[in-house]
Amino acid sequence: MARSIAERADVLPQLAEVFRAHGYEGATLSLISDATGLGKGSLYNFFPGGKEQMAMEVLTSIDRWFADNIYTPLRTSTDPAKGIADMFAAVDDYFRSGQRVCLVGAVALGASRDLFDDKVKTYFAGWIDALAAALRRLGDDRTAARQKAEQAVLEIQGALVLTRALDDMKVFSRALADSRKRLMNTK
Repeated sequence: MARSIAERADVLPQLAEVFRAHGYEGATLSLISDATGLGKGSLYNFFPGGKEQMAMEVLTSIDRWFADNIYTPLRTSTDPAKGIADMFAAVDDYFRSGQRVCLVGAVALGASRDLFDDKVKTYFAGWIDALAAALRRLGDDRTAARQKAEQAVLEIQGALVLTRALDDMKVFSRALADSRKRLMNTK
């Protein structure tokens, strides 16, 4: 039975999970309707642009979460080491200790990547730039900070894939701890 939802934002978490589970290409309107409890008419009422608009708004909400919880704290923390530690804690929480797929990463690898090119680039570039800014405040030069930030994001994303492939959450926990140690071993 269809349910009543007051705002479009109320349905974004369910949409995100459908896209995580099935990818953009595999997320049919039937799957979306089942997950959200909304009929197809209600879905099109909230999202006249269809599935592409749904995915775009989900990616926007993810970017907003990362801006609020990762990027801004990394850039503005008066204690950059604490900002980095907080980043790892937030990442662990957001990705549910490696149990949750990175939807932006999945989109980056999928056939629909070109539809969401700007969102994918903004997410990864924003993360790397914010982390590099914190590392510069800890004493790294611009080049070293950028390389370390890229490596840390690479390790986190790779750990998500390997954790899922091996069905072993310890992989993610170890990777986060090791990456954090390497980052904190600055000048």
